[in-house]
Amino acid sequence: MSETEALLGDLRAEGDELDGLVAGLGGAEWRTATPAPGWSIAHQIAHLAWTDERAVQAAEDPQGFADEVRRAWTAPEAFVDEGAERGAAEPPEALLELWRAGRDRLLRTLAAQPPRARLPWYGPPMSVMSMATARLMETWAHGQDVADALGVRRAPTARLRHVARIGVRARGYAYAARGLEPSAEEFRVELTGPDGELWTYGPKDAAQRVTGPALDFCLLVIQRAHRDDLAVRAEGADADRWLDIAQAFAGPPGKGRAPGQGAGDTARGSVVGGGAAGSDAAGDGAVGSGTAASGTTGSGTAASGTTGSGATASDAAGNPAGGAP
Repeated sequence: MSETEALLGDLRAEGDELDGLVAGLGGAEWRTATPAPGWSIAHQIAHLAWTDERAVQAAEDPQGFADEVRRAWTAPEAFVDEGAERGAAEPPEALLELWRAGRDRLLRTLAAQPPRARLPWYGPPMSVMSMATARLMETWAHGQDVADALGVRRAPTARLRHVARIGVRARGYAYAARGLEPSAEEFRVELTGPDGELWTYGPKDAAQRVTGPALDFCLLVIQRAHRDDLAVRAEGADADRWLDIAQAFAGPPGKGRAPGQGAGDTARGSVVGGGAAGSDAAGDGAVGSGTAASGTTGSGTAASGTTGSGATASDAAGNPAGGAP
């Protein structure tokens, strides 16, 4: 199995897990509010369906996608929410089938791309591996919003390796998004995966260090839980500052969750999901498909081509949209 095939298998598994959460919901349950203000479970699924459709369009109809981007820039604060609103207005069974068909089409489309293909996006062009990794991260993040709304605890899987890698590589972008200068020092990140394996990034002797459970780190960088509620620890002033502003999604900084609000507790445990093995996406460092704490920031890419130590605003072309209100 190639690296791309393994990654697409992980993307399929992530979608299937979320599908299992919503497939049995009644009509009223689809209208359950999620932590994203103004967004129901239907909005979350509609947003994923909308973004998958845009990714397919980027691969199959680059000119049509370019026209879509130009339209997006005419209403950068609204176009993502409008897509979610349209989908959420559909009957739940129709929305579910739309999302399922779009997931399948996206997987087929990405699998058919040449290995070195670059796909246009709302920020810099993305490799196939980066697009697939971004779609996986966003599916997991919005799946967490749905799980929180339903009071469900999901078992973390090794697929979190993809999200963690994005979070590490996007360090420089987190500073750039706030107009700050990132530290030039090297960082060491050591995360404990769901099966106890240690995932490491950066030189072993770096003075700036971040350690903790991979699940907690991933919740932090997608801003689904407050730092105070997580077991992620920093050594060094620069590492400590990074954890206060970390984000793996493109666009402006999200508001994040307040202490005690969000996934710090509900994400742990095992009600759905399992210990499926995940492959580590190589990618090109393009980060995110736009996932913010409020629910979504749309479809940008962050930290494209950076390793986090010197990103500037031009290194991380932001998402043209804001999040759910």
